[in-house]
Order: sequence, then C-alpha cells, then structure tokens
Amino acid sequence: MSPLRHSRFLVLPLALSLALVACKGGEAPQQGGTGQVTVVTLKPAPVTLKRELAGRANGYQVAEVRPQVSGIVAKRLFTEGSLVKEGQPLYQLDDAAYRAQANSARAQLARAQASANAARLAARRSSELVKSRVISVQDDENAQAAWKQADADVLAARAALDAANVTLGYARITAPISGQIGKSSVTQGALVSAGQATPLATINQLDPIYIDVSQSSAELLQLRREMAEGRLQGASELPVEIVLEDGSTFAHKGTLEFSEVSVDPSTGSYGLRVRVENPEHVLMPGMFVRAVVGSGVRPDGLLVPMQGIARDAKGNTSAMVVDGEGKVAVRQVVVSRTIGDKWLVESGLKAGDKVIVEGLQKIGPGMPVQATEKGAETAKPAAAPAAAPAAQQ
Repeated sequence: MSPLRHSRFLVLPLALSLALVACKGGEAPQQGGTGQVTVVTLKPAPVTLKRELAGRANGYQVAEVRPQVSGIVAKRLFTEGSLVKEGQPLYQLDDAAYRAQANSARAQLARAQASANAARLAARRSSELVKSRVISVQDDENAQAAWKQADADVLAARAALDAANVTLGYARITAPISGQIGKSSVTQGALVSAGQATPLATINQLDPIYIDVSQSSAELLQLRREMAEGRLQGASELPVEIVLEDGSTFAHKGTLEFSEVSVDPSTGSYGLRVRVENPEHVLMPGMFVRAVVGSGVRPDGLLVPMQGIARDAKGNTSAMVVDGEGKVAVRQVVVSRTIGDKWLVESGLKAGDKVIVEGLQKIGPGMPVQATEKGAETAKPAAAPAAAPAAQQ
C-alpha cells in the first residue's frame, strides 16, 4: 500500500469525528468532570420514639350478675344488649317465701317490744316497792335484769327483721354497675341458686375502655439504659394512638395508665394498660387493636432519608456524604429504627454532614461532586430567544 493511500485512511476518521462535533454544537464532552448530586444536611431535632404494640380491648369495669338467693325467675326486667344504669332492676325472683320470713321477723319484733314494755313497767314498780321494803332487794334486782333482757330481745328481733328484709331485697336482682349488658343465660321460670358458677348476665362499661398490650422486657432494659445515659427522655405523658383492625386510626387517643411490675416468664414480656375514651362504643371487649405507645424522646436525634442509607449482603449499613473538599466519602453508620420514611442514626454521622440521597449511581468514593440541597429551588436563567435566521443573499 502506498504512503499516500495509508494517510487517507488515517485522515478520514478524524474528519468524521470533527464533523460530528460540529453538528452537536462544536464542543467535545469533558472527561472526568464533577458529578451532580442532591444532599440532605443533617440537623439535630427532638425525635419521639414510638413502639407499635398489639393488644386487645377490655371493659373498664366488668360485672357478672349472679343471684345471692335461690328461687324461680319470675320476670326479666331488661333488654339484652341495652345500656343499664347502676341499681336498675334486672331480674325478679319469686319472693313469696322470703316475704313470709320478713313478716314473721316483723311479728317477732313486735312481740319482743311488747315484752320489753311489760318488763320496763315491772321494773319501775319494783324500784318503788323496794324502797318501802315490800319486796326484797333480790326481787328488785331480778326485775331490773328482766327489763334489760327484754330490751336485748328487741334488738335481736330487729336484727332478724333486717336480715329478712335483706334476703327479700336480694330477690330483686339489680345492676351492680352502669354499662352495656349482654345476653341473659336464663329465662322466665328458670331455677337459680345462690353462688352458682354461671352468671345470669355480664355487664361491661365501655366508656372509657382499656387496651391491654404487652412489651418485651429487653426493650424496657434498653430504654432504661438510654435514659440513664441521658440519651433519652421519658415520654409517659404522650398520647397513645389506637389503630383498628382495618388499619384506620381511632378518633380518640388514649393515655398510659400503668405497667405491670412483673414479667411473664412464658413470654418474657410485661403488660401495659391504656385508657381510651369510647363514647361511640366503637371499641368492644375482645377486639384486636394496635397501640402506638411513645417510649421516649431523643432530644438531639438525627434522621436520614431511607434512600441515603445502603445495606450490603452482610447487613452493614453505610452512607455517602460530601466532605469539606467537595468529594464523595463513604461512612459506616449504625441505624436503629425507622420513623416515617427516615432512619434514626445511632452512630457514624453527625450534625452538619451532607448525606447524598440522589445521584448515587453516577458517583464513587473520592469523586468531586457539585451538591444541591434537597428541596432547594435552583434558579435557572431564562433561555434567550433564538435569533432570526439571516436572510440569504
């Protein structure tokens, strides 16, 4: 091949490259330029740590209605499933026998009062006769003692009448508390007995209502350790959110009433009780709910968006930040929990660090980058109107 022909093959690709550059604006792409990334500057702020715990609703007060005397149910005086007031009659037992006992006790009291009146008059006459020595002192003492014994008989008869009236009152069974009553386990004509195992009905007070949840004892130890170190502040006064079975949030928030003082050895957890106002009776005993309980407040917490944290195959987490020289640096970080769409940082990052959240696919460690704060509006100059094409001459 001749030298002239060989030079043509070398010049032709160069000419084609220059022509392509001219078509794209006359500038060749730069190699090794700065990358464009979006960062979030970390700022410390109080962070409320919450824990979602499973639990069940229980009545604020629960009373099982049982008979205190035996008898036949003469009438049921309430509607099943209705609201009842404390002291409202629920059942009426056949009280003929108890009424007869009360009348007998009343008659015994009247007899005792009559005997006491006769003994009182005899004692007064005896005290006058002993002065004139018509009767002996011993006879007078016997008369005075008989009067006192008759008065004691009156007291005993009155107590027997009170007991009979109490028994008679038990024949009319009333509501011990206010609340919603369930179905009746007996009907009219049924025989009930005092101290029977099966309740006649159950009353639940639904407003307010309790939510009983359980929490791991290991979490309790961690919270106490963080509070002792000053990293966490107590949050027992924070309201408790209630999440229903369908995922919706209950309209009323609760308050933490108390926590158990012992740990269940079978589960390693301890109980918490939340009190919630329930005026619409949406929450019912036995309903499964979730309670979002505040466990503490981190006064200087750092939150990082989830897209700024990477996790490798071993589970280690890291973040890319822009250092003081405008270059990419990799930090090994430790995160504990998610709060919304962010991670709570435990170590590895500090306030003021610029964590890269966008543009991560185009950068690497040590690469210079141009950082833009996420959410900041970058002012772009308006494009100049295109010049009119020159008239061909």
